[in-house]
Order: sequence, then structure tokens, then C-alpha cells
Amino acid sequence: MKKLTQAEEQIMQALWALDTGGYIKDLLEALDEPKPHHNTLATLLKILVEKQFVGIQNPNRNNFYHPLVSKSEYSAQRIEGLTERYFEGSYSNVVSFLVDKKQMSIQDLELLLEQLKNKRND
Repeated sequence: MKKLTQAEEQIMQALWALDTGGYIKDLLEALDEPKPHHNTLATLLKILVEKQFVGIQNPNRNNFYHPLVSKSEYSAQRIEGLTERYFEGSYSNVVSFLVDKKQMSIQDLELLLEQLKNKRND
């Protein structure tokens, strides 16, 4: 799966927020300020279609855009890549890093441990 630029990610976030997709006007409403120009958004959507992140219905006639890649799929791929590049592929190294930087508390770790135990028992 290809990596998205920051602008492309913002559009994907808006598409994911719309859940089933939307028209350019829907995306413009969903995007934070400063909103891109209509033509800029259309160009970015064309790129996302080419990258196979976005599908298009009714091409050239009130285009309806919908995500082809879920937020969960993209997030998993990005986290995996980050873990491989910066933490020798070790998720425990990621957690240790977050604890060292005080970005993860003991309560967070206990909750994570509880979730792992519950998953193992399912």
C-alpha cells in the first residue's frame, strides 16, 4: 500500500468521517479550515483514485467518491511501517518508547494488558 501525503491523508480522514463517501461539496464541508479550493480537492481526489485509495461512482457526472481502503487498514499499515523503520520491528520497543517519553501511563499499560488477556481468552 502506498504512503499518502499530508494533504491526501486529510482528504481520506474526511472521507472516512463521511463513512460511505460523498460528493466534493460534502468533502469540502467535512474538511477543516483552511479548506482547499474546489479544483485542488478534485485534483487530489483524482490522485487518490489513481493510487486506488478512493473509488468513484458516476464518473464525470456529479462524481461520488468513496474510500476503497479503510481507516483501520491504513492505520495498521502505517504503524507497521513506523515500527519496522524506527523500532526494529518490535512493538514492545514502541511501548517502551512511549513510556519513556511519558506518553503512556501505568493505567494505559494496565488497560492494554487487560485487552490482550481478553483477546487471548476469546
